[in-house]
This record gives sequence, structure tokens and C-alpha cells, in this order.
Amino acid sequence: MARPQKHVFVCVQSRPPGHPKGSCGAGRNSGALLQSFIGELDRRSLWGRIAITSAGCLGPCDLGPNVLVYPDGILYSGVTAEDIPALIDEHLLGDKPVERLLAPAEAW
Repeated sequence: MARPQKHVFVCVQSRPPGHPKGSCGAGRNSGALLQSFIGELDRRSLWGRIAITSAGCLGPCDLGPNVLVYPDGILYSGVTAEDIPALIDEHLLGDKPVERLLAPAEAW
């Protein structure tokens, strides 16, 4: 496998309801977000260019679901399935971060 241009990590950390940290998985449906991302990458035949991996906690749990893009080191928060086309078109393919989804500076 060739080295991908970008690697996307989607937090699927799941903690019990009421946990003080919260989680991207429980109640925020990040598992479905991951599956939607995988489906869109597949639909666009981007395997090899873009890698995607489920991840544990990426930090700002109360802002999730969180998505981290490397090698850029860009963290997105509050990502929904509807945001996936913009993330792919603008950032993963266009190298321009999606400003409206960036995690706050104090969180990342």
C-alpha cells in the first residue's frame, strides 16, 4: 500500500451515560459518522490517497464528535455526516481546512 496523503482519525470513544468527560460515541453517534466517512471515501475511490482509522479519545470530548487529520495536525469538533463532503473537498483534497469545524484553540 502506498503512503496516504492524509490520514483521518474519527473518535469513537464511548463512555457510560453521565460520565463527566462525555464521549464522541455515546449519544453523539460517532460510529455512524465513521461509517459515513468510509462510505464517501469508497464512493469517490479515494482509498490509497486517504486513510481512515477509528480512534479512542482525541481530547475535547464535550465538543465531539472529533475528527483529526494528519499530517496536518488539524482537529475538527462537532462533525456530522453532512460535513463529510466539505471535509473531503476542501481539506483532504484541497488542502484548505474547513474553518467552521475547527476545534477551538483552547481545546487543541
